[in-house]
Amino acid sequence: MEIHMRSAFSLLLLLAIFLLGDKVSATVFTLQNSCSYTVWPGTLSGNDGTALGDGGFSLPPGASVQFPATPGWSGRFWARTGCNFDEFGNGKCETGDCDSILKCSGGGATPVSLAEFTIAGGISNSDKDFYDVSLVDGYNVGIGIKPTGGTGDCQYAGCIADLNINCPTELRVLDGNGVVVACKSACDAFNVPEFCCTGDHATPATCSPTQFSVMFKAACPSAYSYAYDDASSTFTCSGSDYLITFCPTSGV
Repeated sequence: MEIHMRSAFSLLLLLAIFLLGDKVSATVFTLQNSCSYTVWPGTLSGNDGTALGDGGFSLPPGASVQFPATPGWSGRFWARTGCNFDEFGNGKCETGDCDSILKCSGGGATPVSLAEFTIAGGISNSDKDFYDVSLVDGYNVGIGIKPTGGTGDCQYAGCIADLNINCPTELRVLDGNGVVVACKSACDAFNVPEFCCTGDHATPATCSPTQFSVMFKAACPSAYSYAYDDASSTFTCSGSDYLITFCPTSGV
């Protein structure tokens, strides 16, 4: 089953693409829920652009949704879990919550797994998209990014492993039944400079991997495990669309 949900802005953008042909190009994001349960994706634009999907929506198991984004768009996607919203879009999520509303206007509560993008064509005039999966703010569900139709390096990025299963006791977030629903970052759990890369540890030279970030990296080699994990965690591609999968089962 596939759900197509687009804001009024997205529909107008698609009409413009149809009328102007290759004078206008858009990157298409497909969000796919491969989890066995409903997730409520949250979206955030990082450059004052339109929030894709109005900021948040429900995505049942097996469903997918597509959104076009204009050149230069930047932002992030994440999955919220264990949500309960009323008819007015007010409610709460166990993980990834954003101010207790369905349509997010800001980032999600940590810990949360993130898919982050900067699409080519912005102020920098770069011809490359930059993208990553980040566990810097912790982990709640597996997430993967698969580029399609692009040129360049265009590698898969993501975290397929279920980090909640082996989450250290001091990092665990439990639901009301004592089930681990998320795994905190060491920064969130302990709030000290060496884990948060702040203060005297605010540079790549002074902020090294920790026992916790090493654990995240071993489980998810292509995801950001801590703030300065750039070399093996930031990817580029040109002219691509992107499939973002929640609870992916493979990295292809």
